[in-house]
Amino acid sequence: MSVQTIRIDPWQDQEPGTSGLRKSTRDFMRPGYLEAFLQAVFDEAAPAKGDALVVGGDGRFFCREAAETVVRMALANGFSRVIVGQNALMSTPAASALIRKRGAKGGVILSASHNPGGPDGDFGVKYNTETGGPAPTTFTAGVFARSKALEGYRILEAAAPDLSVIGETRLGDGIVEVVDPIADYADLMETVFDFDAIRGLISQSGFRMAFDAMNAVTGPYATEILERRLGAPAGTVMRGRPLPDFGGGHPDPHPDHTPELTARMFGADPLDFAAASDGDGDRNMILGPATIVSPGDSLAILAAHADVVPRYRDGLKGLARSLPTSRAADRVAEALGIEMHQTPTGWKFFTNLLDAGRITLCGEESFGTGSDHVREKDGLWAVLFWLNVLAATGKGVGEVVAGHWSRFGRDYYQRHDYEGLEVEPAQAFIQGLREMAAGAAGRTVSGYAIQSAEDFAYTDPVDGTTVTKQGVTVHLSPDARITWRLSGTGSSGATLRVYLERFEDPAGDLHQTPVEALEAVAEVARVLSDIEARLGRTAPSVIT
Repeated sequence: MSVQTIRIDPWQDQEPGTSGLRKSTRDFMRPGYLEAFLQAVFDEAAPAKGDALVVGGDGRFFCREAAETVVRMALANGFSRVIVGQNALMSTPAASALIRKRGAKGGVILSASHNPGGPDGDFGVKYNTETGGPAPTTFTAGVFARSKALEGYRILEAAAPDLSVIGETRLGDGIVEVVDPIADYADLMETVFDFDAIRGLISQSGFRMAFDAMNAVTGPYATEILERRLGAPAGTVMRGRPLPDFGGGHPDPHPDHTPELTARMFGADPLDFAAASDGDGDRNMILGPATIVSPGDSLAILAAHADVVPRYRDGLKGLARSLPTSRAADRVAEALGIEMHQTPTGWKFFTNLLDAGRITLCGEESFGTGSDHVREKDGLWAVLFWLNVLAATGKGVGEVVAGHWSRFGRDYYQRHDYEGLEVEPAQAFIQGLREMAAGAAGRTVSGYAIQSAEDFAYTDPVDGTTVTKQGVTVHLSPDARITWRLSGTGSSGATLRVYLERFEDPAGDLHQTPVEALEAVAEVARVLSDIEARLGRTAPSVIT
């Protein structure tokens, strides 16, 4: 079968963000747009004879058609085998696991994660390397450089095989293998956790739980693991069928986007445990009766209870969190006497630490938690970890959280998002904060003394690479901090995220609301940044 070379003019806007290239769905559907980006990726990956590529996505609109294009282009560019999830479905953590299990050269994940889907929603393409983790900055920089000079793309003339049928098909000089996207991942989870203990918890009289899959990719995974393998009642998985537009919802595990689940947990008759995941299955939200566990607390709590999980019974090598994630995990690492790393936002920064055996667990404030079992954050893994902890301790979610605070203290935490900003004013705003930070130490604002301020730069302790301008942080006394950064996960415009954090020691008031506890810190942030005057926003778009 012949390989066609299609001539194109290069695009100039295909710079990957923290999780690949994200644009509107209609942008990706433009003739040659998806193909151009894939060609730049494959040129940078430089596959050799015998190399395999894993392909899957979250089932959003255009996913199936895009997967067929990936198959035809991967074989035209030198891959010998393309391993595709049935119906082009595969969660991001499952893709990472499969890349590692099959020794693949890499993987293409078709998702815009927690962004809305549909023809008027968003689409995304991310390349993961042979580690199973997101491509490093050096790789994505190479992709962007290639994309701006690209003159054409290579694709098989023949159509892709039917991706709904499991099995192998020869296409061109290679093989297309359509696989069950769930079984290998579910089997892996059985090696990580104590399924017998979790089964015992779920079977207890009166124990009730729910998982909201948000009409995204984790629905079939959760149904297989929670209902079939662990014995949860049918219907435990809510909105379990993946839909191209996520049922018209926003597949972000946030209380605002899970109204039925949230209302149930804060109502008169709450369940014992509830959780949700996002579009591609790498994020999680954990809830107990009248309780939403903050992501920073979740990472810290799991680390403190890791010895109840079979995979981690021999101890943790270290922990890592992204810069804006609360410092709750730092306090656990100190107590355990293990390494603690602070990285920029983006899971790729954890990968080197995981591969080098420097850390075991890691997490981000954006509802992402993971471990060395894969090289991605993993929503269902976090849910199973929490169930394992509840089964081992015999406590409820609220008891576990309160017990953690009474031992380690509490990091009160909030994130304020200002969405849909114009890019140039937003960048100018951040530059202004950098200039402010240079001379901020020693000032007193609203009762807080500024101890130090920095524009975060990170040098990887494994390979020595350095990245700069990762977020402006002001450290306050008493123990608090504020961080400002522009998000790299949007498909258009800019999102400013402001992170507020204050530590309360175990002897203090551990049961205030975050709004109450952070009121003075929020005032410091307002005075230092003056968002209303400089960006025209009087309030955040979303508070988490």
